[in-house]
Amino acid sequence: MTFNRTKTQPKSTTGPRVLTVRELAGYLRVHQTTVYRLLREHKLPAFRVGADWRFNREAIERWMLHEQKRS
Repeated sequence: MTFNRTKTQPKSTTGPRVLTVRELAGYLRVHQTTVYRLLREHKLPAFRVGADWRFNREAIERWMLHEQKRS
């Protein structure tokens, strides 16, 4: 008996470079509504792809460090 094994690549520990609203909410451990509120208040670094918001992970990490220093 033979088994068909597929090779799987390990998941990146850093994840995708660009995040969706849902992914960012999970990353920050906040509700999606909170992400939209921060966007509305111009407090998050973001860009649009059509009607959807996207977030550069590196920019978010810099934003988080900046916010930590402020508090």
